[in-house]
Amino acid sequence: MTGPVGTAPLDGAALGSLGALGLAAPEPQLAAMVAALLGQDAVDLLGVRVDVHPYPFPALTTRERWVVSGTARGTDGAERRYAFFVKVVQPWARSPLSVHVPEPLRTTLAPLVPWRTEPDLYRSDLRDRLPAGLTVPRAFGVHDLDDGAVAVWLEVVPGGPASWDLDRHRRAAHLLGRLAASPSVAPLAASVPPGRTARGYADVWLTHNVLPDLRDDDVWRRPVVAGAFDADLRARMLAAVDALPRLLDELDSFPLATTHGDACPRNLLGTGDGDIVMIDFGFWGRDPVGFDLGQLLLAEVHGGERPAHELPALERACLPAYVEGLRDEGCTVPLDRVRRCLALLLTVFYAIPALPFEHRDADATTALHRLHAERAAATRFVLDLLDATGS
Repeated sequence: MTGPVGTAPLDGAALGSLGALGLAAPEPQLAAMVAALLGQDAVDLLGVRVDVHPYPFPALTTRERWVVSGTARGTDGAERRYAFFVKVVQPWARSPLSVHVPEPLRTTLAPLVPWRTEPDLYRSDLRDRLPAGLTVPRAFGVHDLDDGAVAVWLEVVPGGPASWDLDRHRRAAHLLGRLAASPSVAPLAASVPPGRTARGYADVWLTHNVLPDLRDDDVWRRPVVAGAFDADLRARMLAAVDALPRLLDELDSFPLATTHGDACPRNLLGTGDGDIVMIDFGFWGRDPVGFDLGQLLLAEVHGGERPAHELPALERACLPAYVEGLRDEGCTVPLDRVRRCLALLLTVFYAIPALPFEHRDADATTALHRLHAERAAATRFVLDLLDATGS
């Protein structure tokens, strides 16, 4: 499937292509899912098409994204449009991104990317356990494919990109705090085998892919790096590297909480009524309390989508809201402890790997200089937070 493969009226090629998305008997299975989606006892399919869903960002375990849409007539005689978002996930070892990671690191990384977590979660009753205001897309089918991948059939979440102002960040932080401490949700996180932990990330990814460059003088001499990461910041980053064993030991002292695992704004969709729809659960599980605040605060800055000078205001808005969410679910970890844990997590996942290694061979464009400058400013913010919360 490489694009539109069928249009109304009902197209045999379009139906046949659905076998690759897990439908062994495409027409009756699709009709049953459409009926459930539209709230009908049964439907007659009038049209079906399969389109690639464009997505500009690389993904570790997502192989394909499709939109299956068309029209159907329900038992009430009315004709309605329907649409499903179909996501095909696969093991990390099959990802195109994995070919850029040399062995044996590629194999070592595999346990840090537990790709089956997401389809298993959509097979669960998570949607019924979440706190009010937080939800996930309805799943209408989760199908194991012959090649070892899994196709997940989801409702299409309506609405365009939400405006991520301070109020929306605050709202998301509060709901993530409730998620973290929810007794109802906790069993679905506790049952997930540990994947990407801070210690595992440090032992595998940082040790093999980041620290060698940080200790290479030639890296720091590159104009695009030297222009943003000055000698003082370099010294502070290397001091954090030297302190890494101690920082990881300290992280082990914090309580674990339920985490989405990749709670960046891109994965927290708006519905128009104030609710937030979580998507992309590849790193779902349990992590030190405050973990989800890291992606909420830093992901857009590290991606060059938000200026680093907004970080102090975001932290002032989000941290108390997150702790309030913890309190709403009965968790009494003090705010200063959550702040310290957040500082440690941000140091491990953002400050130490702050140099844009993914662009090490790219031309030094204006945009790349800007990205380095924003990463450097964000790193100063994180290391200042680490210093401010230390004993």
